[in-house]
Formats: sequence, structure tokens, C-alpha cells
Amino acid sequence: MIRTVSIVPTILTDNKQDYRTQIERINVFTRRVQIDVSDGTLAPTPTLDITNIWWPKNWEADLHIMSKNPSTLLDTILKLNPSLCIFHAEAEEDLLPSFQTLKNAGIKVGVAILPSTFPGNIKPYIDAADHALIFAGQLGVQGSPADLMQMEKIPLVRNMKPEIEISWDGGANITNVRALAHADLDVINVGSAISNAPDPAEAFQSLVAEIDKNGVVL
Repeated sequence: MIRTVSIVPTILTDNKQDYRTQIERINVFTRRVQIDVSDGTLAPTPTLDITNIWWPKNWEADLHIMSKNPSTLLDTILKLNPSLCIFHAEAEEDLLPSFQTLKNAGIKVGVAILPSTFPGNIKPYIDAADHALIFAGQLGVQGSPADLMQMEKIPLVRNMKPEIEISWDGGANITNVRALAHADLDVINVGSAISNAPDPAEAFQSLVAEIDKNGVVL
């Protein structure tokens, strides 16, 4: 079965003005956005600090937290009240207590899976999560090439929890988005292919049109 797949733009920056500019550009054509937050402990460089993060009230915001100790950010996350908060399976702490705290506050929880992590080894996180993010690029960097071998993880996660929302993050662009859309994903997060485009709205619509095409996927 081919699912309805959503293209979700991502924001990754360490600059307040650039952050505002990206929000203003994206706000023209979408309401669901993934905001990448790094404290420099898991990804090689920090982004804009989480205390400076904000978004328009009408957005469905997904927070992707790149941290070895995401529980230290819980108070700020709860104040921000995102629709979804994604923590990495590779964190150096048990994620389940933080998942429960977020769920108690009405916030959906997700687990991000780096290329080196086998989904079967993190089954308790997948069982507890509403969302699984298959990461296939270079953490903390937009524009890195997609490791399409990570697509093999999609059926593994789906078999463990059929109803979970599965997203792809890393290197999605007009050349591969159609193949990704046919791989049983629910969400394709897109960074530089939208943010670096001369016309982000046109780039977004081109990606949507590409995944809607019928016929053979090359």
C-alpha cells in the first residue's frame, strides 16, 4: 500500500535572524515544520539555543532534539509545547521517563535512529513512540547526501509497530523523493532542497508533485 506522504520542511540554523527568515519563507506554503535543535553533544555543532526557539501559533511543530541528555531540556520543551518531540535512540540516558513526561503533557513522542543503530535493538523506544525518524544524512548538517540503504529500516520499524508514523531525514531532494515516497514512509523531511532554493514555495510544490506521480519508480 502506498501511503499518503507529507513533505515537511526543516529548519536548521545557529543564527536568530536566519531562523526568523526561514520561518517567514516557509510560513507561506506549509503549516507542519521540523525544527532541528542541537546542543553540540550529539551533533558536531550547536544550533540556535532552544531557549530562542519559537514558531507561529498555527504551526504543527516537530522538535528534533539532537542531544545526548535530552531530559535536561524537558522544562523548555514543555513550555514550547510542540506537537511532536523527537529524541535520539543514541542518547546516553533512558528515554522512556522523558517520553512519559511528554505524553502526560499531550505531546507526541518520537525516536530518531542514526545509521549505526539497528531498530531491533531499540524496540522498547519504538513500542513507546508515536513516531520513528530514520536518519540518513550527516547529523546537524543540511545538504549531505542521502544514504538510501537506510530504507531497509523502514519495514523493520513498520513490522514492530504498524501504526507508528515513520519519517525520513537526510538528503531528500527532487531526484530521490519519489522513491522515498514509495517506501512506506509517512513523512519526508526536507532541508536544503527547500531552504536553499531560489523559490522555496516552488521547490516545495515540485517535491509534492513528484511524489504524486504514478508509474515506475526508477
